[in-house]
Amino acid sequence: MTELRRTLGLLDATTINLGTIIATGIFIVPATIAQALPATGPIVLVWIVGAAVSLLGALCLAELGAAYPAAGGLFVYLREAWGPAWGYLYGWTTAIVINPAAIAAIAVGFATYAGFFLPLSPWGIKAVAVASIATLTALNCVGIRAGVVTQNVLTILKAALLVGLVAVAFALPGGGLGNLRPLWIHGGPGMAGFALATVAVLWTFDGWIEITYVGGEVRDPGRVVPRSIILATLLAAALYLVVTLAFLYVLSPAATAASALPASDAAQATLGPLGAGLVAAAIMVSAFGANNGIILTSARIPFAMAREGRFFRSVGTLHPRRGTPVISLVQQGVVASALTLTGTYDQLITYVVFASWIFYAMGALAVMRLRRSAPGLDRPYRTWGYPVTPVVFTLFAIALVTATVVETPREALVGMVLILAGLVPYRFWSRRAAA
Repeated sequence: MTELRRTLGLLDATTINLGTIIATGIFIVPATIAQALPATGPIVLVWIVGAAVSLLGALCLAELGAAYPAAGGLFVYLREAWGPAWGYLYGWTTAIVINPAAIAAIAVGFATYAGFFLPLSPWGIKAVAVASIATLTALNCVGIRAGVVTQNVLTILKAALLVGLVAVAFALPGGGLGNLRPLWIHGGPGMAGFALATVAVLWTFDGWIEITYVGGEVRDPGRVVPRSIILATLLAAALYLVVTLAFLYVLSPAATAASALPASDAAQATLGPLGAGLVAAAIMVSAFGANNGIILTSARIPFAMAREGRFFRSVGTLHPRRGTPVISLVQQGVVASALTLTGTYDQLITYVVFASWIFYAMGALAVMRLRRSAPGLDRPYRTWGYPVTPVVFTLFAIALVTATVVETPREALVGMVLILAGLVPYRFWSRRAAA
């Protein structure tokens, strides 16, 4: 077998996106937001703004995903709009640096909460994290259906657990409408606090792009890809909003701001000690499901790079019977496991994760560029609200990147160096492909 199989339907595509969006952020980020905006009204408003911005990005990528239904996602779109070097830099940044580091970080989070049920030493946590990466990698090597069925089950389960936490918060004693006060900040929320909270919200929505990485395995991609991106973003927004309201209903904005793990504190206030165990289990399921989605989709980026002659040729091969990019999956798992054992994933994420928004902005602008340079391109879906949608999203992305650079200039500089370092292997592989 030399080509990927188109086997993914709308449910599969939606759970891949939704399961990757909802990782561990919703269990922690509400505290960060409440610290920046200590009132219910602004907290709700910032979630709505973050959801709207994420939806604008999803609408832009939906057009590109429908027009270019191939493995690699934004790697392909940037190549077509801005040239092969930009596509490669995106592939280098995400597939070689960000995604393995994200897999390692989420695996360590999963193992850390496993320590709630089993006593684990620091090395025990690393061992469990590596074992989880190996298990999910092997599962996705077996076949696309094995990985997707697992994703479907885990995503539905994590959504059910979140809904359960919300139901418990509103149904059992421990909360009250009085905890929602104050409803507003005297004089309105400050721009600095609102900007900080918006950045936190946008990070929790990151993941709506995942289905585009496996665009070459989606049935009827012109319809399924855009629908799944938009549907997953809307579902995540709804879940995030009701979960946040549940935390505030039980804890209040002040208590949420003071909590290291607001989900656990809210559950304990209504269920007692059982609540902490429920939240630990929910976080484990959420982390495991998110990592399955990332492992499944992200391996398609180096696969696509190799198919174009810009990475090791073997990475671009498929298993002859199972039709999966086994070598790409394995090399991704090895790198992620190495980052887990060395603990360097935190530094890498700090340095380069903001760069994803540079590429998201270029993706939104690619919609406009390709409308002009490739007017005859078949576009089964066209971005709603064009051209306002890509322009507004791009402005938000620029603001987010600028805020990151201002707040952490050293980390941003190191991150840019790491990204631009990709030009070295790009030149090497380009010369080799041309030879």
